[in-house]
Amino acid sequence: MARQLRAEQTRATIITAAADLFDRHGYESTSLSDIVSHAKVTKGALYFHFAAKEDLAHAILELQARAAQKLVSDVESRGYSSLETLIRATFGIARLAVDDPVPRAGLRLVSADIAVRPPLRHPFTEWLEFATRKFAGAVREADVHGDLDVGAVAHSLVCFFVGTRVAGRSIEPVGRLPRRVAEMWHLMIRGLVPVHRRPRYVTLATHLERELRTA
Repeated sequence: MARQLRAEQTRATIITAAADLFDRHGYESTSLSDIVSHAKVTKGALYFHFAAKEDLAHAILELQARAAQKLVSDVESRGYSSLETLIRATFGIARLAVDDPVPRAGLRLVSADIAVRPPLRHPFTEWLEFATRKFAGAVREADVHGDLDVGAVAHSLVCFFVGTRVAGRSIEPVGRLPRRVAEMWHLMIRGLVPVHRRPRYVTLATHLERELRTA
């Protein structure tokens, strides 16, 4: 039992070290030797758990997917409106990126065209389906304009959110992400939400940004 626990701890240490390096330097620029040194493990320990760098990348993508799915499930269970659920979920994903190098690296990996192995689905596909569902719900709930092109807006949201992180990676610290997500939502709310409903959602985005910034 103790040996199994040590093995699990070593595996987690290797994944975290790899995620940190992938996020800071990129997948292609990070070698297995870099990961061994950063994780402070032997090459034998690394190869016991991962046969190749690609296996490490896939492990990170799996952990990112689980974390995002759990977050979305938790938010959806709380009875919020469709638009509020979507806004809260995006801030939740931002929190994961700020707090944990694994989800942060996962986003960098998928935006760098690292292959996603079945049965794992590409996170952008899952996010697009989720956003499409929630915008369709927001149309029914009259929280957005009734003539909204749900698919186009969902696609724009995912690109906006991912682009905010990708562009920001090289020009500002990850701690700035909550502010950028709030700015994104302030712009989208202005274009999507009827005037009489805007204050509720602008206030929500501002509150979530402050909450995340001070966490």
